[in-house]
Amino acid sequence: ARSHQAYHATTFGYDNCRFLTGYIEQLDELDLEPESFDVIVSNCVVNLSTDKEAVLHNIARLLKPGGELYFSDVYADRRIPAALQNDPVIYGECLGGALYQQDFLRLAAKAGFIDPRRVESRPLAIDDSNLAEKIGHVQFTSTTYRLFKLDTLETACEDYGQAVRYLGTIQHQPHHFVLDDHHVMPTGKVFPVCGNTWSMLRETRFREHFEFFGNFDTHFGLFDGCTESVTDALVDQAGASSCC
Repeated sequence: ARSHQAYHATTFGYDNCRFLTGYIEQLDELDLEPESFDVIVSNCVVNLSTDKEAVLHNIARLLKPGGELYFSDVYADRRIPAALQNDPVIYGECLGGALYQQDFLRLAAKAGFIDPRRVESRPLAIDDSNLAEKIGHVQFTSTTYRLFKLDTLETACEDYGQAVRYLGTIQHQPHHFVLDDHHVMPTGKVFPVCGNTWSMLRETRFREHFEFFGNFDTHFGLFDGCTESVTDALVDQAGASSCC
């Protein structure tokens, strides 16, 4: 991999490209500076970790204030029985290690990630009859989340009468900006937001791409219709097969 390091640095346009070998549960053992990362991206590997709490804590340690963990993974609608967790085939299909969604939210909060934002989610269909028989009634989804490292976030979406206007300046998103699955902001339109969404835009790398209206001086109660249940995606049963 390191023989192609220069190629990837040139392709992505960043000269600080490095390949490191290690375990995601032990990021503290690598030569990585705390609070030095703007964004950390992960694609369907956290479910394979045996210590997911350590993964999230180490990521939080590495992110800058205002930094983001953007990642896709497999989740379950209940806690996975030990027999399924220890089944090598089910584990290898990214199912045995899948977190119960509510447990994920608890671990995220414990690591300092308040108000995780779901970007997209789709049910995973189990097409193999042998796997389906073992799994029983457990339902799985492949879900992408944004987790922001922000000390100012509240545990609920609160209304302070704030709004933002997207300037259309982010590459490949000239017409609208998608923060999550229920915040799609058209370019040029004043868009009412809760205090958390305001902070996710104003205190992060997105700040220069928005105009901001209001402040935190006056509280109007809960923000109507902002946060959706992370289990909503389980209602629909049609979906793609595992893995992510």
